Amino acid sequence: MYRPPHFREDDPTTLATFIDANPLAALIAASPAGLVANHIPLLRLQNRDGHTVFYGHVARANDFWRVTPADSAVLAIFGGPHRYISPSWYPTMAETGEVVPTWNYSVVHAHGRIRFNEDPAWLRTLVGALTDRHESGQAAPWRVADAPHAYIDRMLRAIVGFEIVVDRLEGKFKAGQNRTERERSGVNAALAADGVPEDVRAQLVRPPR
Repeated sequence: MYRPPHFREDDPTTLATFIDANPLAALIAASPAGLVANHIPLLRLQNRDGHTVFYGHVARANDFWRVTPADSAVLAIFGGPHRYISPSWYPTMAETGEVVPTWNYSVVHAHGRIRFNEDPAWLRTLVGALTDRHESGQAAPWRVADAPHAYIDRMLRAIVGFEIVVDRLEGKFKAGQNRTERERSGVNAALAADGVPEDVRAQLVRPPR
């Protein structure tokens, strides 16, 4: 991924926080027929060696786990807020006209190797952990144990799990860090006028580090 210095992000804590807030990944792998991609929510954890590991599952009917050899290199792409940025939002538009459109966005690429797992006990633990993570914000969190045991067993037979041991994380937060404070203020004001919430604007317009 092309990452100019002003947009580059390599801080492990910042990348981990971003991934946890945006867990739906585009998971890409190479198959004999070419590239394959699936959109899958991933659970980020640290293993005993301190390496980042992602866990997830696909439907057994999905050929992804059959056409992707074990230990294959894969790429998981996590995307955050993004927005078109109009040249008219920059004060310099009226002064010099030397501005062009752009697109602000945040993204993290995770490179690693994938291994699949069909063990029922392993899958039950995975599904429980994923559920607990994503139900944590609910007023009355649903738990896997709330469903009939036989039903969950049947559902587990319909999926295949996987883990990805991460080799490299790359972050790119393109949010106007290369623009002046005056220009960033203009973009922020325009986004606010369009109804973009403040927390999202904070990700779309960032000061230089």
